Amino acid sequence: MTHRRALLSAALFCALAAGTGPASAAPPAGPRPPRSPQGRRGGPALPADGGPALEYHAWTTAADWDRGTAQGVHTLALPRPCIVTGRPHGTLDRTDPHTGRTDRWEYARWLSPEHRPAVPADELIVSWNAATPPGTWLRVELRAAYSDGGHTPWYVLGDWAAGDADIRRTSVDGQRDGRSAVHTDTVALTPPPPAGGESAAPDAAQQAASGAAPARFTACRLRLTLCRAPGTAATPAVWRAGVLASAVPAREEVPATAPGPAAGIELPVPAYSQNVHTGRYPEYDNGGEAWCSPTSVQMILEYWGHRPTAEELAWVDPSYDDPQICHAARHTYDHAYRGCGNWPFNTAYAAAAHPGIQAVVTRLPSLAHAERLIRAGIPLITSQSFHAAELPGAGYGTAGHLMTVTGFTPDGDVVAHDPAGRDNADVRRVYPRRAFENIWLRTRRRTADGTPASGTGGICYLLFPLHPSTDQRQALAAAGIR
Repeated sequence: MTHRRALLSAALFCALAAGTGPASAAPPAGPRPPRSPQGRRGGPALPADGGPALEYHAWTTAADWDRGTAQGVHTLALPRPCIVTGRPHGTLDRTDPHTGRTDRWEYARWLSPEHRPAVPADELIVSWNAATPPGTWLRVELRAAYSDGGHTPWYVLGDWAAGDADIRRTSVDGQRDGRSAVHTDTVALTPPPPAGGESAAPDAAQQAASGAAPARFTACRLRLTLCRAPGTAATPAVWRAGVLASAVPAREEVPATAPGPAAGIELPVPAYSQNVHTGRYPEYDNGGEAWCSPTSVQMILEYWGHRPTAEELAWVDPSYDDPQICHAARHTYDHAYRGCGNWPFNTAYAAAAHPGIQAVVTRLPSLAHAERLIRAGIPLITSQSFHAAELPGAGYGTAGHLMTVTGFTPDGDVVAHDPAGRDNADVRRVYPRRAFENIWLRTRRRTADGTPASGTGGICYLLFPLHPSTDQRQALAAAGIR
């Protein structure tokens, strides 16, 4: 793609901040729900009965942004409130780790109020919705407090831009303090070192039995640094910043749920195969065979009526069908991770390219919550891992894969658009409810040869309109998203 370096005009900026662009697929919302004092809090932490504790918390309103500490940023109280650069706070020199090029940037910064999740967490995932016009980029950082005292360092969770002309979009490897670490897109507690003579660190159950409560994250703050080329008037615009705090029990089996209100509902989501693109643009993680995440995102974007323009797709080889999948892969690619599977980079792409859309990374505790979303017309993208025998009808195994849940059969089985299909016609699948629910929600598993491995514990992407309908707003609220 040829990127045109230009100042963000006032007209374009106001259009982005107002959430105009491709029309939303939902009617305007009614009155907004009440806000918590520190921003938009997700639903209450989920039960203390061995189930997961989950809370998504976001800053999205003008009042939310004003409660933070501003260093050169300015709040625009537009129909879609956001923070932008007002007067730069200073300059910074950044050497791009992937090109070796050093550039100087003006920056402004916003520091969130401290957020204390209702239940202490062992994992934190940050996601954001922003625009970065040419000549700008955004740094996202998090600092968390430990339950037994002290704080993490400021962890960088992304040097991010919607395009790739100014910086190479990247997570940051190797960040840890001996108590927690950054795993691409997730801040997680690290197990304590093994006790004398033990071959592995004790898990939470062992620690509880011994009377030693494991450390948890009890609070966190976000720091957003808005960067631009010196002497320009261009600016990033940040509309949403949120953090998912979760404590999901270590388990290989999860409780089963019965079919619910979405039984027999299937949403008209387009079907695209990642494997159609195998070998195309191998610089983006070896081509389409690894593009499950951007392919899934593109399916849902098009369900909501959003698709890249012909001008935006002009860089793609014209002989390639479904060029928008190549486009999505390029614009979600993480140069440190060397792949397109960074969760927040995918939701950030969805919101940046299509300002009528909001997008978050969260967790759900059951398929019952997914059913409520489907019934309200909101498909979701789920992350799971399994060996071939664990998911009848898949015909493959994977250490990590994204697919789109588009509905449920009358018997409650899951209708999924699985981008691992051989071609577009092979994407729609029906997977047994119990098998799907278990591979998605568990945190521990066994590979086909019995080797212990991990699961995602219910990770999903939610893409939804800027102006959801009443039913959609209620379904999102039930999932902890406001």
